Amino acid sequence: MKSWIEIPDQSDFSIYNIPFGIGSDSGAPYVCTRIGDQVINLYKLAQTGFFKGLVDDVDVFNQSVLNPFIALGKPVTKEVRLRLQETLTNMNSPLHHLPEVFAPFRAVQMHLPVAIGDYTDFYSSIEHATNVGKMFRDPANALLPNWRHLPIGYHGRASSIVISGTPVRRPNGQTKPNDANQPVFGPTKRLDFELEMGFIIGKETQLGETISTSNAEEYIFGLVLFNDWSARDIQTWEYVPLGPFLAKNFASGIAPWIVTLEALEPFRVQGPEQVPAVLPYLAYQGLKNYDIHLEVQITPDGGETTTISRSNFKYMYWNMCQQLAHHTSNGCNVRIGDLMASGTISGPDQGSLGSMLEMTLGGKNPVTLNGGGQRSFIEDGDTVTMTGWAANGDHRVGFGSVYNQVESALKA
Repeated sequence: MKSWIEIPDQSDFSIYNIPFGIGSDSGAPYVCTRIGDQVINLYKLAQTGFFKGLVDDVDVFNQSVLNPFIALGKPVTKEVRLRLQETLTNMNSPLHHLPEVFAPFRAVQMHLPVAIGDYTDFYSSIEHATNVGKMFRDPANALLPNWRHLPIGYHGRASSIVISGTPVRRPNGQTKPNDANQPVFGPTKRLDFELEMGFIIGKETQLGETISTSNAEEYIFGLVLFNDWSARDIQTWEYVPLGPFLAKNFASGIAPWIVTLEALEPFRVQGPEQVPAVLPYLAYQGLKNYDIHLEVQITPDGGETTTISRSNFKYMYWNMCQQLAHHTSNGCNVRIGDLMASGTISGPDQGSLGSMLEMTLGGKNPVTLNGGGQRSFIEDGDTVTMTGWAANGDHRVGFGSVYNQVESALKA
């Protein structure tokens, strides 16, 4: 396909993408998509009758979140995306005469794309789980006995998920220095990021219903870049016996654009071999992993940017269909807009790790930055940026970026 809109080389927002988000410029937020460097206001477009016969209630695009649009169901949202692709490749498209529906992306403020009712964070990278396990246990027993049998997860805090560009304040919390008899309270000294992908629930279930690996994709609207900020020293002290709490719930960053499963269809790949064989309810057929290149950058305040990780979503041991099947196997219901995060994505080598904890071996081996300086963990003023894209020749589908700058802690 070729669009009549000019699209810069290597743009994340090619004609093959057509993601969905929430933007605003001179007025109220609206549902939008992006092609190249242009944002399309789908509410203004719908008011022209463009979606007539497909979406007759134009107010579904006059919303501050995507939930009502997603609730139309995949048979409708898929056709909306296809109709946009068709008109953007049609030289006689009516959009040629509707300049008011377009806005330069730099003139548009992006917002949290969905109202997130519930948020679950998984722990599904075998490389990450092994690396972390070696730090705290006998390396021969890095993985706990249950890890290869089920997708480990925990419930996170939805209220503190913030849109890309929102500053993140260094959290205060309890820590226990190795040489101390009692814990202390103060700013975390081990602030870390976690490179993750999230998926957005697009279809609801009722309490008591389950989702199988074979129909899980019917319930997944799309994917989004996600940074699950972590305070490692707070986590070390608090996580026994119930797991992550204040070390995780102070902030998570989400990118503004949700990329549909349909756009990612050409990038399916085989996942890692699962040994031992999983229980029947977690068994699946077909290609359920996705070849999505991921990068992490650190930019000190006023300094140069350094790319510190190049990883890939295809490394995930537990795929999204298994995660969702397990999540609902006990009858837990899901709702439109719920967010399920992958957990830290790490690859098999030093250059593909998804957290500072792994890269620096818990702070022992600092990362050297361009222009001088080192980092064992993230410092005040640093901006962490994550990007991701899938590409096959000229066929490129990207996620934009999620970035947050760290502010100093409030006085304890």
